[in-house]
Amino acid sequence: NHVAVYDHITGRHLYNCTHQGFGDNTLWSRGQAWAIYGYTMLYRYTHMQRFLDFACRTADVMISQLPADGVPWWDMGDPMIPQSFRDASAAATIASGLIELSTYLPSPRSDQYLSTAKHILATLSSPAYQSRQSKPSCLLHSVGNMPAGSEVDASINYADYYYIEAL
Repeated sequence: NHVAVYDHITGRHLYNCTHQGFGDNTLWSRGQAWAIYGYTMLYRYTHMQRFLDFACRTADVMISQLPADGVPWWDMGDPMIPQSFRDASAAATIASGLIELSTYLPSPRSDQYLSTAKHILATLSSPAYQSRQSKPSCLLHSVGNMPAGSEVDASINYADYYYIEAL
C-alpha cells in the first residue's frame, strides 16, 4: 500500500490505499522500491533485525516479479502489461537498495541481490534508458503519477539520483 490512514485522535489504523499505484492491492513498483531502500536504511542505522528481515521480504517480492531486463512496470498489477509503461525510477531505487542490502547478508543471498542490482544497472545504462543528448537528465522512461497523468514516460530527478547513487 502507498498510504496507511489512521484516526488522528485515537491513532487506530483505519485502512490502506494508494494514490499513485494502479489499485489498493497491486504492487506499485516505486513504492515497493522505496520500501526495499527505506527498510534497508532503517537497518543500517538501527541494526534491528526486523528491519533487515522486512527489507529482504520486500526485495524478494519485487525480484520475483521483475521482467527479464530488470526494469519493472510502473505497477505490476496494471492489466495493460506488456503494453504499459516501465519505471526507471523504481528500477534505480531498487538497484541502490539491493546494493546496500547485499552488504548486510551472507552468500548466496547477498550475491543474488548484488547480481540483480548489477543487471538492473546494465539495463538502465543501455541506450534504451539513457537520455544522452536528448534531455538534461540521465534516465528516460520513469512514471511519476500515472493515475493523475503526471510525469508519465518522463525523466525524473529522483530516478537520476538513485541511479547515480547505485553506480
